[in-house]
Order: sequence, then structure tokens, then C-alpha cells
Amino acid sequence: MLFSLIVNGQSLTSIHSDACVPWWSFTKTVLAATSLSLVQDGLLGLDDKVMGEAFTLRQLLRHEAGLSDYREDTDYQTAVEERQRAWPPAEMLRRINATKLRYEPGTSWYYSNVGYMFIARLIEQATGLTLEKAIITRALAPLGLSGVRIASRPSDLDETYAGNASYYDPAWVYHGLLVGPLSQAALFLDRLLDGHLISHSLLKQMLTIRWLGGPLPGQPWLTPGYGLGVMQSATGGGHILCGHTGSGPGSSVAIYRCAEKNASVCCAISQQGTGRGEIEARVVQCIASNLQRLLSER
Repeated sequence: MLFSLIVNGQSLTSIHSDACVPWWSFTKTVLAATSLSLVQDGLLGLDDKVMGEAFTLRQLLRHEAGLSDYREDTDYQTAVEERQRAWPPAEMLRRINATKLRYEPGTSWYYSNVGYMFIARLIEQATGLTLEKAIITRALAPLGLSGVRIASRPSDLDETYAGNASYYDPAWVYHGLLVGPLSQAALFLDRLLDGHLISHSLLKQMLTIRWLGGPLPGQPWLTPGYGLGVMQSATGGGHILCGHTGSGPGSSVAIYRCAEKNASVCCAISQQGTGRGEIEARVVQCIASNLQRLLSER
């Protein structure tokens, strides 16, 4: 297990946190921050229709666009299990009939990796840069991060913490798969939510969630909701955590932050295996214990 802890903006404790790990779906949080920096600079509009489609950037970011998800496709699942190379994006979209919306945009919610692929394309279109260069220029470098890149071939995962025993092709993650030190993921979330990248008003919109119903079985979330590229929920201890969980072949990652009464704790954990509930419970426990310590000292 890898571990990184930031308390009141200061990195305090780590266990091999400089090891490179796949960020899996935490990449979505970085894509959201990148696109919001473009909104801030007037290069994108949150409520403008995207590339002539029926949905907006806001709806894509909150998984409200009505798009399907390739993870539900049995052929996709089989191809990944058989260690095949990723299909070209156009073939993937054709296979899952991506142009057919599941519902009218804005009227419901469904987690969609396809939606974030459209966001990645929109970022490239708005900046004229490759996705990796745009992310570095617009989001990572302004927050002082380094050593993060997009994995584009199986060998890019060989030297990560969990390795790549199944020879997984990261191109199966069509919105891009960031890999980098776990400590950098923790720093990114802490500095982003502390207001160092986008304006207060945009950050407020980012943290405005769509409530997803009651507690999730096997997970520590009591009031789960999804904002613009972030998950947010209250926990059994009464704390509200914000961040993202991700998993893929070989490993899982969970990066969350909580701020209360001028105290903040950000915890990131990566572990081998794909058990979401276990890794999320560890993050919740870490944040709760450190917040209790901080607040008791005041």
C-alpha cells in the first residue's frame, strides 16, 4: 500500500508516495480542472453545447449528458481480459452506439467514461495542444506538479507500483490515463480545492453535486453525489469528503480531502487489487482521525 497525507497544506506522512501509480479515474478530476481553467479564461462555456451535440460541458462533467459507457459492453470486457490492443476510438463509439443517448441531457445521471473522452477532445480543440501538454500547461504546472504523464502503451505501466502483469493497454481508457507519483495526486487535489487554480465561483460550481441517492453498499458514503469531476459525500463521522476513486487492472487509488473550521486533511492511498470499499474506508479513517487530532488541539 502507498500512502500520502497532507495536513493544512503541508505534506506530513508518506509511505513510498513518490512511487509512480496509475491515477485511473482520478484523471477525471484533472480533466475537469483543466476544462474549468479554460472556462475561466473564456475559451469554453460551461453551458454551451459541445461540438454540435445536445449536451453541454457541465452535463459531461457531471455525467448528466445521457451518454452510455463502454465498460458495460461485453465485447469490451472480453477484449480487455484477453489482453487485446485497444480499439480505435471511432470503432469503440460505433460498437457501443454512442450517438444514441440513454436519456435527455440533464434529466438523469449515468457514469460515463465516453463523456470524459469528449471532454478530452474538447480540451485539445480549445487549446490546440495534445491532451498531455494541455493538462500540464493548464492544470499541473500552475499547481507546482511534476512527473505526471499520460500512459499511451502497455510498457508505460511496467514501472508503476502494481506493474502490468496482464499487459493492459492504457489506450482502453479513452479519456487518457494519467500516471505519476501518488504524492503529486494528493498535492493536486489539496491545492485545487484550496482555491489555487480556479476562481471561488467556479470552485463552488465544481462542488455543487447531483445527489445520487442513499448509502452505497460496501462503501463508506452516506450521501453520495457527483459534481464537476469530483465525488462528494458525508461519512459516518459526519465529515464531508471530496475527491475521486479509481481502479483498473492491478490497482486502486482513492484521493480525498476534507476541510473543517480552518483545518484541512487530504489523504491519498494506492493499493494492489480493485476493492473500492476497502481503500475508501481507509481514506475516510485517515482523514477522520487527523481532523479529530487537529480540532482537539485548538
